[in-house]
Amino acid sequence: MNMEIDRIVELVKKQLENYEKKRIPIEASGRHIHLSEKDAEFLFGKDYKFTAVKELSQPGQFACKERVRLIGPKGMIEGVVILGPVREKTQVEISMTDAKILGIKGMLRLSGDTNETPGILVTNQEKILNLIEGVIVAKNHIHMTPEDAERMNVKDKQLVKVKVFSKRPLIFEDVVIRVTNKSKFSMHIDYDEANACLLEKDSYGVIYE
Repeated sequence: MNMEIDRIVELVKKQLENYEKKRIPIEASGRHIHLSEKDAEFLFGKDYKFTAVKELSQPGQFACKERVRLIGPKGMIEGVVILGPVREKTQVEISMTDAKILGIKGMLRLSGDTNETPGILVTNQEKILNLIEGVIVAKNHIHMTPEDAERMNVKDKQLVKVKVFSKRPLIFEDVVIRVTNKSKFSMHIDYDEANACLLEKDSYGVIYE
């Protein structure tokens, strides 16, 4: 009898350990802009060095001290953070609520997919950059390494459901898996989504099957 109880206890412990390993940290990402080298030089000058004030969870990325203003057809948003380092193309990431404030169409896209997306005026109060396209509402996604993907039994670009455990639990569908060698395991959602599920520091997600 005792052996049977011990076996059950051990089985439950292993199941709990496996469950813990599959918990997904969740981070809320606020509005921000990634500048290309060309656009950064236009706004701030040639060879300008941005002032990093905070390292982000994804390796090599950082928030800068410098800020810009977004100007749309109906409104503007001040103090938009610049994220470094510079990229090949300028990309602005906002929420659907931000899109309504600015008066532009909020287009749900993966980072980097900016073709035929809305444009915006970007200014540092000295110069105005007329961005023809590049404003997106980023699809929620999970960053992970190949080792994480193997552990979670998923593949790059796969769409999954994620149940968020929080004060207002909910399930996000069509969450994109993004696998690279330089990723830190984390799910990224925007502030609209974070508010919807009442995200807090101890909130987490689990792939829901």
